[in-house]
Amino acid sequence: MHTIVMTGATRGIGRVGAARILRDDPEAYLVVIARGTSGERIAAELAVGLDGGVAGRSGDGASRVSHVAADLGSLAEVRAAATEIARRLDRGELPPLRGFVGNAGIQYTNARTEGADGYEATFTVNVLANHVLLRTLMDRFVAPARIVITTSDTHFGDFAHTGGLVPAPRWQAPEVLARTGAFPASDRTRGGRTAYSTSKLATIYLAHEYARRLPAGVDVVTFNPSLVPGTGLARDADALSRFVMRWIFPVLNLTPLTNSPSAAGRQLADVALGKVAAPTGSYVNRDRVEPSSDESYDPERERELWAAADRLAALEPHVA
Repeated sequence: MHTIVMTGATRGIGRVGAARILRDDPEAYLVVIARGTSGERIAAELAVGLDGGVAGRSGDGASRVSHVAADLGSLAEVRAAATEIARRLDRGELPPLRGFVGNAGIQYTNARTEGADGYEATFTVNVLANHVLLRTLMDRFVAPARIVITTSDTHFGDFAHTGGLVPAPRWQAPEVLARTGAFPASDRTRGGRTAYSTSKLATIYLAHEYARRLPAGVDVVTFNPSLVPGTGLARDADALSRFVMRWIFPVLNLTPLTNSPSAAGRQLADVALGKVAAPTGSYVNRDRVEPSSDESYDPERERELWAAADRLAALEPHVA
């Protein structure tokens, strides 16, 4: 048996992906991180699915899924969750850690929403929470292991990848990005979407830096599910945007422009389980390795982001 830690498993592609991971890998023990009672609920649902024969191992569901409560918008709660998982690993209460799926993500209608720590909420959830979890657990991964962070092709910032719906990322010093109001039109939806695309560029920078620092056999890749209508990503969007995402975009599933939650969830599981061959540091677009944007390859920014994330999250510096 081996442990896979996962965020963003309560709905959408994460919910599908979690069930597929458990179904396709009978040796996987899944630890779900989610806020409030949602973690308990999703763990119970996944266990019931297994016991119902999805994995072909009746009765083993409850012994292969558990949860740890944390609001990813609070770095204190994220740190406590990571510490709890590390403690359980160290005591042998969990099997060896061989996987991490950082699928949680959020997008707001502005760039002025604060998380519990006073940082801009998009940057907190999409970037800093992943960093705190991985920094706390990075010395406990046992090779072979794979880390997957869900990103977005909005980081390209061009019409071909966004359809003009999301502005291009606007990179700045990480300490600036962590503050509210870092972008033009921060009070409006455009500012919130700029914060989102910029945070997704940051996830790729983080993955590249982790690829340099993790030991051999512990790989980290980013996964782009493409535009997936019908997920909870736009739950904080304005009424018109929610309407378009729910009723108009699903029609586009008949074209190559979007991806369905079921297909994206399956692809996420395949990437997490290593079914998609991808060297460490790779960008996986749906089910194949492709180059990410030209802007996303910048070792100086990657090192700067790592060091700043350590400072912002009050982590001890890591010696590469």
